[in-house]
Amino acid sequence: MKKSLALILALTLVFALAAPAAFADGTFKIGGQGPLTGGAAIYGNAVMNAAQIAVDEINASDSAIKFEFQAQDDEADSGDKAINAYNTLMDWGMQILLGPVTSGSGITVAAQAYDERTFLLTPSGSSVDLIADKDNAFQVCFTDPNQGIASADYFADNFAGAKVAVIYRNDDAYSQGIRDTFVKEAEAKGVSVVYEGTFTDATSTDFNVQLTAARDAGADLLFLPIYYTPASVILQQANQMGYKPTFFGVDGMDGILTVENFDTSLAEGVYLLTPFSADAEDARTQAFVAEYQKRYGEIPNQFAADGYDAVYIIKAALEAANCTPDMSPADICEAVIPVMTTLKVDGVTGEGMTWAATGEVSKAPMAIVIKDGAYVTP
Repeated sequence: MKKSLALILALTLVFALAAPAAFADGTFKIGGQGPLTGGAAIYGNAVMNAAQIAVDEINASDSAIKFEFQAQDDEADSGDKAINAYNTLMDWGMQILLGPVTSGSGITVAAQAYDERTFLLTPSGSSVDLIADKDNAFQVCFTDPNQGIASADYFADNFAGAKVAVIYRNDDAYSQGIRDTFVKEAEAKGVSVVYEGTFTDATSTDFNVQLTAARDAGADLLFLPIYYTPASVILQQANQMGYKPTFFGVDGMDGILTVENFDTSLAEGVYLLTPFSADAEDARTQAFVAEYQKRYGEIPNQFAADGYDAVYIIKAALEAANCTPDMSPADICEAVIPVMTTLKVDGVTGEGMTWAATGEVSKAPMAIVIKDGAYVTP
């Protein structure tokens, strides 16, 4: 009898230890994945910092939904590091993935998450390939094609008669995807593209050839569908040669003001296409910016805003699907997928955000310009 009782107690302890913590404490486990170190760390840390703010706000509210949050570093890698970060989160008990932050990691991880039926909401992975043919993957940010089209439309409306040069990275799905749709839409809208220059990750430290060619072609507007690190080099080298076109980037350039050892005065007058402006006057944005500055000592960028909204979108989806913390990741995934197309969420990156079954978000983009070291609405 004593042996039976001991066996029962032992088995009870084993099952208790094996059960996910979310089952015991009544909270959902959100895993965050992105580059927390390396060249794209500005993006990943911004997303995770802002996601933590949203988690804390929700947990302190009267919401029946509560969260536990853990972030893992994938270094923006598209191979083993990305998969290892995802697997570490799954071992922790993750039920929903907020991430990956970048498209390369996202494409890799989304394939495994699809097979395992884990719901995935990427705040800033903009490649169409990340969500293509995956009913469990949704985006908070614009897709690459949408950024290219919106940029060309903005040029047609606001820079009529400009001669445009494009410098893009041709071994990066993000940059290539935006360039492709931009050029097509620019042609349709009568925008004059006088030069296109390319580079790769291995050649991203010297842009003198491309800049010289753009200048010689008479380009007075330089479109950069690239990330902030090579963009900072382009701005420095253009300044050194005395070439002063108007520079226009997309969401990947958000963060350029925080590049180490970069002279931020060189970014004065740079335009960015983004769904978020830290100087917006609505109460929601002002509260978010104030809290982010209080915690982290800097103004949040668009990636932070996407991460913040992502947590609230997950909350809205869980509520709409009547999910409970004792559900498995796969059961949550199947419950949340059909409600995503019924949601309408107000956030700091858009009012009335909605989603198509393809995973694409619908919200209005806008352009901002860097003035006196801050992002402002033109």
